[in-house]
Amino acid sequence: MTKSELVATISQHFKTKAEAERALEAVLESIQGSLKKGEDVRIVGFGTFSVSKRAARTGRNPRTGQEIKIPATKTPTFRAGKELKEAVNK
Repeated sequence: MTKSELVATISQHFKTKAEAERALEAVLESIQGSLKKGEDVRIVGFGTFSVSKRAARTGRNPRTGQEIKIPATKTPTFRAGKELKEAVNK
């Protein structure tokens, strides 16, 4: 499902598509803002968005075989909640 398809689905609960798109944007911006602050976002029954840290490490360029240093990064992660897992497996 693409973002536009999601907006179309959500718009069934709103008067216009524009309202649905603004609602979706607000939710996504809120999640992104919390993750930037290092906070977890828990939606009961759906899942948890969090930030995990990857340590710096040494890698290898596959083309040349030369060692390269890969810097430490933060990456967003998602863990599905129990109800979401059950809904997907039915």
